Amino acid sequence: MRLPASYPMALLAALITLTPIYVLITLASDTSSVFDSHNLDILANTLSLMALTVLGSILIGVPLAFISAYVHLPFKKLWLVIFAAPLAIPSYIGAFTLYAAFGPGGEINNLLGIPTPSMDGLSGAAIVMTLYTFPFVMMTTRSSLLSLDASMVNAARTLGMSMTQSVFKVILPRVVNGIAAGSLLVALYTLSDFGTPAMMRLDTFTRVIYVEYNAFALGRAAMLSLQLMVIVGFLLMIESQIKTATERQGRPLILFPKKWQLSAMFITFAPILLLAIGLPLAIFSLWLARDGFSGFDFSIAWNSTYASAIAAVVAVIVAIPVAHAALSGKAGKVMERVTYFGFGIPGIVMGTALVYGGLQLPFLYQTLGLLIIAYTLRFLPLAVGSVRTSTEHLDPSLVKSARVLGASPREAFMRITLPLTMRGIIAGAALVFLESMRELEATLLLGPTGFETLSTYLWRVYEAGYFGRAAIPGLLLVVISACALAIMLTGEKRNQLEH
Repeated sequence: MRLPASYPMALLAALITLTPIYVLITLASDTSSVFDSHNLDILANTLSLMALTVLGSILIGVPLAFISAYVHLPFKKLWLVIFAAPLAIPSYIGAFTLYAAFGPGGEINNLLGIPTPSMDGLSGAAIVMTLYTFPFVMMTTRSSLLSLDASMVNAARTLGMSMTQSVFKVILPRVVNGIAAGSLLVALYTLSDFGTPAMMRLDTFTRVIYVEYNAFALGRAAMLSLQLMVIVGFLLMIESQIKTATERQGRPLILFPKKWQLSAMFITFAPILLLAIGLPLAIFSLWLARDGFSGFDFSIAWNSTYASAIAAVVAVIVAIPVAHAALSGKAGKVMERVTYFGFGIPGIVMGTALVYGGLQLPFLYQTLGLLIIAYTLRFLPLAVGSVRTSTEHLDPSLVKSARVLGASPREAFMRITLPLTMRGIIAGAALVFLESMRELEATLLLGPTGFETLSTYLWRVYEAGYFGRAAIPGLLLVVISACALAIMLTGEKRNQLEH
């Protein structure tokens, strides 16, 4: 039986994706300390931050999902964008600005004379992570809510249940999987995040791995990375078992709240959104007005742009055969799932593994090529998912007709498949580009000497205490992240239209 032409490239991509894990195991094998008392503290901090963030995200995300899905609001699409807007701000930017705004000597204290508590430690990190991850829970829960038929609630109301009872006894049990899926995304994001716990001075796995790397203790960093990967792998295993409803089963529920109920919703959630969106933009604007454009080298923005652009091109070139292999049979699906390990591996872990790999291959060490490899491995699943989705909707009879008319497989691909899936390819490339622009951890560890990007420059000025210089890179990163959010919301709208 002849294998599909996409299999060799897909197999190579899968094997390369697994390489960092092999490197970490090799590196950690030379470390005698597997688990000590300090590890227990790190584990406790990491799991506590994860648990608090998940809890906070559910408490905020689920009510907002109900509001955006069921409540009749003026300018409803605009409200959905506002509710999802915290995704447009990387959490490390939120951590930076909230750390600078609160506490003695913070911007709020200096400008208004109002004493505020410090934003640091476990509480500060949990608040920041919750502010920038609750939209994950909101989006997955909203998707499940929109798939429910209003007739179920109407039947419950007919049987004498109040609206509140209907929500808890009829609706919530049917969207538990959607809530769980969003919660797992929050947990994975929290585990992999480096910037927020580092800026909040909380010793989680990601922060301590970076500290050990800077102390040239690569073996210790690798051991911690593997311990973190065990937790991530466990969550990924759970995630793979959760099925969420996405197809609408009937007419959606629409609620018409009273004015006082709308006012209560606004009073409850407006401060959260202002803290997540308004405060960072206000702080950056203040710094920009105070310090102007002086001190910022715009070549840094160019560094971010061309490194991310190269990564995007490489990622889609690799993603095309992987996506086609996934649609060709079970073996191809396995290869595709393996490539998703890269997205599950935290950037700090990926960076640690590739640093060691670069030391074994001196021609790659501290080169732009190694950074591009890291970006590609990290964000390849974004391109694969986008390409696969667009290919799934391609009518197979078009390719078959081309083959019947004498076109070779290559000609059929170039003339039929490629043009018709170009929108998905471009969307995948855009997502990889935008995520690479935001990436902090891997860039810190793997960037060539003297090679600054927007994210690493932001980290350097934070470390040096020159907060005012963060305004321009911070605002540029917010704009870039907003573009990524727009692509994601456009994809959600397209999926709804298709269903």
